[in-house]
Amino acid sequence: MSAITDDLALPARRFSLWTAVRRNPTIAFGAVLLGLLIVVAVFAPYIAYADPFKLSPVNRLRPPSERWWFGTDQFGRDVFSRTVYGARVSLIVGLSVALFSSALGLALGLACGYFRRVDGIVMRIMDGLMAIPSILLAIALITLTRPGLGIVIVAIVIPEVPRIVRVVRAVVLSIRSQPYIESAIAGGTKNAKLLWRHVLPNTLAPLIVQSTYVCASAMLIEAGLSFLGAGVPPEVPSWGNIIAQGRTFFQIAPWTIMIPGAFLAVTVLAVNLLGDGLRDRLDPRLARRL
Repeated sequence: MSAITDDLALPARRFSLWTAVRRNPTIAFGAVLLGLLIVVAVFAPYIAYADPFKLSPVNRLRPPSERWWFGTDQFGRDVFSRTVYGARVSLIVGLSVALFSSALGLALGLACGYFRRVDGIVMRIMDGLMAIPSILLAIALITLTRPGLGIVIVAIVIPEVPRIVRVVRAVVLSIRSQPYIESAIAGGTKNAKLLWRHVLPNTLAPLIVQSTYVCASAMLIEAGLSFLGAGVPPEVPSWGNIIAQGRTFFQIAPWTIMIPGAFLAVTVLAVNLLGDGLRDRLDPRLARRL
């Protein structure tokens, strides 16, 4: 018995930041990339050396050089400055959608998995939302209102909530059938206490992992909406808007599309790597193999 206890306590004694990074390098790589992009977004006014809104027709479609690091677009605006400010839009949308959809999905998933009467009603609504392509639903919601960053976030949150609900519901259903939960229910333990102390902590690991994928998906949807003209206003520098405005001049000025597209791809890659690493770290079955 003591040997088993020592084996279980061994990882706790040897745990360190370097051990976690060595065992899960994807977490470190994704976190560093995402951290750098967040720093760029926060300090965009200090990093960008030019006004992203300033028009300069004389300098239109200039290639990358020492003066214009990422070149200029068809209106003579500096692509580097617009790309740096565009990081703000993508990160705000991605993090906001992940936060709001996770909070709403967690509440609905707990209710659906624990209370059978609520499950039948709410899950049918979730199935209906999942049957509609998320980008089409977002476009439909945006067309009914005035385009803006807040409307884009709400329009993306609605189709992303069912993903969270299904994940949380599946975890709650598996936990609710455990003997200790049934014993607590038979002993008269209140539902609120059971949910808070036993059910909720077990849902956090899959919820965090799923939230990272929702964040990456939200960034791509926002870029797609902006590319189609249904996202943030065209004058707002976002990666989707920059790509949409530069597509006409792609053959003579490919940097207007490739550079913001590369930043979008790197951001999504960083979030996905972070999610993969967290999944490997938080899943007990995978953690034993590492």
